[in-house]
Amino acid sequence: MAGLAESGSNPDVDLLYDINGLAKDAPPWFDRVMEFVGEYGLLLAIVLLVLWCWWSVRRRGEEDAASSVAALVWAPLAAGIAVLVNVPIRGFVERPRPFLDHQGLEVLVAGKNDYSFVSDHATIVMAMAVGLFVANRKFGLVALVLAVFGGFIRVYMGVHYPTDVVGGFALGTAVALLLSPVAMALLTPVTRAVERSPRVGWLVRARGRGGAGDGADAVVHGARSEQAAGASERDLAA
Repeated sequence: MAGLAESGSNPDVDLLYDINGLAKDAPPWFDRVMEFVGEYGLLLAIVLLVLWCWWSVRRRGEEDAASSVAALVWAPLAAGIAVLVNVPIRGFVERPRPFLDHQGLEVLVAGKNDYSFVSDHATIVMAMAVGLFVANRKFGLVALVLAVFGGFIRVYMGVHYPTDVVGGFALGTAVALLLSPVAMALLTPVTRAVERSPRVGWLVRARGRGGAGDGADAVVHGARSEQAAGASERDLAA
């Protein structure tokens, strides 16, 4: 399996040179930006999207807030599980990094000497994006676009073959989708318990948004209205 894509006539290698060739033609400052975005920026952006979606869910305080928050919790958990699943895959395939087998690549990040297939970065960002898409279509679509762009950058940086990225996308998607029913069955009761807690319930639903507190207030206001109406009737009778 270590001989994957060793031939320069392989379409995987041809596409690698085509995409990585863009880095050679770009100014150095642009390559530095792409390096940061590919290593940290896009992952950070998807994490911020998850947090933004969580903030939006808890502020709305809808009836299904607990299940929505459970789905958002699943997004980073899916990424972590997918990376763990990738450990034996990498050890079995043992595919060297492309710059070790192919000359003339513009490598933007030094020190990448571990195995190449499957890409951890592609696995993480796609698992989180798919998990976010399950929780919220609007935020999820943005995350999916960012994840695909992140995979492109990994090839642009010269540290992965295109098929490394595609494999990472497939692995992240499979873990996020296939384990989602089990994850939701386990996480939703937890988030509902958190929602009922007077101390940490704000993690699921903002104060004053639904819940028992609002119902109690409504009952109190109704009782006061009835008392006021009764008092007015007594005054008229007098």
